[in-house]
Amino acid sequence: MNERCVVLDIGGVLEITPATGWDRAWEERLGLPPGALDERLHDVWEAGEVGAITEPQVRARIAARLGIDAHRTDALMADLWTEYLGSPNEELIAHVRTLRSRCRLGILSNSFVGATEREEQRYHFGELVDEIVYSHEIGVRKPDPRAFEVTCDRLAVRPADCLFVDDCAVNIEAAEAFGMRAVLFTENAEVMARVTEHLRTLEAGPPQAGSSQPGRPEEERAWSC
Repeated sequence: MNERCVVLDIGGVLEITPATGWDRAWEERLGLPPGALDERLHDVWEAGEVGAITEPQVRARIAARLGIDAHRTDALMADLWTEYLGSPNEELIAHVRTLRSRCRLGILSNSFVGATEREEQRYHFGELVDEIVYSHEIGVRKPDPRAFEVTCDRLAVRPADCLFVDDCAVNIEAAEAFGMRAVLFTENAEVMARVTEHLRTLEAGPPQAGSSQPGRPEEERAWSC
């Protein structure tokens, strides 16, 4: 029997991460128009997501682009991380803990340099799953198929035996194109039901000729990040 597997995203799935408005607050504080922060720092955010720059380099570029001192840079980064880390999705995390004896468990996250240490300190995801794949550590982001390939390789599983959970429609579509089963996160109950069905289907073995596998409801494809 092939190894069963569930792979989950972090932000918006295992972590609840509503917008805090920190960026607009800083724009107002610095006398910048709406959207100016992202405009000035867009390439910094992108580089940080694939590990192309270090945390000190992120801080230096933010300070230079915004013309702020080290104290203000510290305060801005603290606000950024407050939104980024959010709060735990306790119900889903508790459910994932119950799966350890039934399947392989992984995390695949589009991340930012510095996330590994902060999330491990706060959430101990390393104790929750078998493998964690961060974009800033592997140098590639979802929906690039290489991100899914690295994840399956590290977990030593076939894509067809994985259920991928993410809150972004484009990542769900990419996972399915790669050969995974996938479910768009909207609420815990639906995800937990799909995980249960995924494991039950694989435990029952391959379908008989003429049977069909349950699919993701078509309306979920309309969701976007």
